[in-house]
Amino acid sequence: MNLGVDHPRAAVVAIDLHRGHLDMAVATMPTTPDVAARIIAANKRLFDWCRSVDIPIVHQVTSYRDADEIRANPFWRTRAEDLTATRKNVMRHNIIGGPGCTVMPQLLDPRDFVVNTKKRYDCFVGTDLDFLLRSHGINTLLITGVNTNSCVLATTTAANVRDYAVIVVEDCVASMDGAELHAAGLACIKTAFGFVMDTDAVMALDGLAPRRTSAA
Repeated sequence: MNLGVDHPRAAVVAIDLHRGHLDMAVATMPTTPDVAARIIAANKRLFDWCRSVDIPIVHQVTSYRDADEIRANPFWRTRAEDLTATRKNVMRHNIIGGPGCTVMPQLLDPRDFVVNTKKRYDCFVGTDLDFLLRSHGINTLLITGVNTNSCVLATTTAANVRDYAVIVVEDCVASMDGAELHAAGLACIKTAFGFVMDTDAVMALDGLAPRRTSAA
């Protein structure tokens, strides 16, 4: 398969696989429990394989110093005022020091990188993600996480305009906004910004992994 780069060097960009979305005991903007269980299991399978073939994993974690950093976004202020909105808890979502600002423990490994200065849907804004990727020679991104129709879509778009090859791993992304918006996000991505394929297809790509071992 032609990814558009002669010699792919891949990394996973894992977006907001933290307790603020996926741990029902503390999440301020939760997915449904079944979506959380599915997305955790799918990402663990992908990450185990990536680590076995030396593909690095970069966790992006949303974290705010205080509510003022959230309130600066005009649209988000309107979500906090709408009690029917899926994002109605935005003003208390992932304030630094809260339990939501931690990667789900079953998905984190000491070999992984963590970028915990994400404050907007686009993972490149206000973070050193681009520096981290470029300094490690990365030209191909495997994007996973939540939410498909916001952070995944925005980050895929941003990666595309920075000339990265992008693959969104379909079984490793999900949305707290429901299946219809999840599908809409993927439709936008595969039309204009990057490839969409599942974990099995990613693991079968020739030349993606620096070395090949048996998949876990």
